[in-house]
Amino acid sequence: MKVAVVGTGYVGLSVAVLLSQRHQVVALDIDQEKIELIRQQVSPIVDTDIQHYLQNVPLDLTATCDPVLAYQDADIVVIATPTDYDPQTNYFDTSSVETVARAALACNPTACLIIKSTIPQGFTRQLRATLNHERIIFAPEFLREGKALHDNLYPSRLVLGARNQCAELFAELMLEAVLGPAPEVLFTDADEAEAIKLFANTYLAMRIAYFNELDSFAESHNLDSRQIIAGVGLDPRIGQHYNNPSFGYGGYCLPKDTRQLLANYANVPSTLIKAIVAANTTRKDFIADAILSRKPARVGIYRLVMKSASDNIRSSAVQGIMKRIKAKGVPVQVYEPVLEDSSFFNSPVVTDLAAFKQDCDLIIANRMTDELNDVRHKVYTRDLFGRD
Repeated sequence: MKVAVVGTGYVGLSVAVLLSQRHQVVALDIDQEKIELIRQQVSPIVDTDIQHYLQNVPLDLTATCDPVLAYQDADIVVIATPTDYDPQTNYFDTSSVETVARAALACNPTACLIIKSTIPQGFTRQLRATLNHERIIFAPEFLREGKALHDNLYPSRLVLGARNQCAELFAELMLEAVLGPAPEVLFTDADEAEAIKLFANTYLAMRIAYFNELDSFAESHNLDSRQIIAGVGLDPRIGQHYNNPSFGYGGYCLPKDTRQLLANYANVPSTLIKAIVAANTTRKDFIADAILSRKPARVGIYRLVMKSASDNIRSSAVQGIMKRIKAKGVPVQVYEPVLEDSSFFNSPVVTDLAAFKQDCDLIIANRMTDELNDVRHKVYTRDLFGRD
């Protein structure tokens, strides 16, 4: 089979590496620098498994900026281009997906199109009608940053938003590469597949928000959050997972998916979904107030990335904390090795960790690390269990 994968971020590159073990895969991106890195067997994103596979596993993988080379004769085109949601306008920008779909079909009218980008409710059905092409399928991804290939190799489930030969074919290709137990495969209608993605991520955001508010309560009443969380988690219906407090949820998916789902509730009576979105703002306010109450002279931001083993700073919760602190006139310095710029939101970015520790009298870290052990007395974090 020939598979074209459009977009070489976490989703696209992990799918490209996964399928190129058995099939001819062409990875397409407009970023020439990323394409060159892939050609040199270097992952343009932080993912240890992707890097290992690129260097050590035989792959039939070509990287290109030429759409004709990618689309021509492709049996399947996987669309993994970035989309984003604007909460001010309640508008989800799907232009990249639409552009790729039109270009792919213009070059290859019989191709199966598999959408893995995050999209709003009803988008797949509308795109099928607009392009008069039924072989367009939404197949949501359930991947973690930094663990994208691992989660494709050991998937929790596969969801295909169609019941046709094209959906069955793509499911077979994904299942061929599974290393762990065969996952449950669910074939649904397109609208339902889109809803599964939004509701799954919103549930995860709800769980984060819940334990963050538990932590805020414990902090406010001088209680030990660890003890409370441990006791709550002993109920097997709750469990000891996804319960480590943080500065709030962030990253590629949860902020935009929760807001997108909330927008879809415009004409549906609801309270909970709105509360989940609002709770994230409330948590950031609480954290910022706790930091400001210590009256720091200079606050250091240790890493802007969302989680460990990641290079993604997009919508990270610590940025919201940073903006709140700066709004109160407190100088801020950022330590972030993945940033090439010398400033971030008009705050200096440093790469000398020793100098950073020396210059800042309070260091905030969404996730604790051994690098900060020698200045632990300076560190403010809500990372209680040392995990994401």
